[in-house]
Amino acid sequence: MKKETLGSSYLTQGAFFQKPIAISWLRKNTVIEIICSLLILLFIYAALSKVSDYDRFTVQLSKSPYVTAYANLIAWAIPAIEILISFLLVIKKTRLIALYASFFLMSLFTVYLITMLNFSYYIPCSCGGVLENLSWHQHVVFNVFFVAISAAGVLMQHKNIYA
Repeated sequence: MKKETLGSSYLTQGAFFQKPIAISWLRKNTVIEIICSLLILLFIYAALSKVSDYDRFTVQLSKSPYVTAYANLIAWAIPAIEILISFLLVIKKTRLIALYASFFLMSLFTVYLITMLNFSYYIPCSCGGVLENLSWHQHVVFNVFFVAISAAGVLMQHKNIYA
């Protein structure tokens, strides 16, 4: 056996460093799974909350100065979209599309909320369940958190697919 085979160059190549790469990949997949799970919980909870108190949700939407004309359509579309995104997040082949959709939807909710806070005289809360108890500042922070993890999920999933 050659002396170089047992030298440091042998240890820095090949099998010695294969395990950390596998662990890194495993951690990335675990983080993606956690992100998707959090988004699924959020969207399913929000959709069920809106559908279970549909009349109140529709009334709150109809009081919004920006979506009044479309309140009935939005009252069904938002929960349906949330459930669809949740379903797509479960399926690994559609996960990247679902993460993009999550990012877009949470960004849209956040922009809408910030617009309402800055330009509306009346701010109806059409969120359901526990989210109604948040202050407006806390709600913006909550939304920004989910925008950020959606973006992180997109980047990590994109690198997983195209690596």
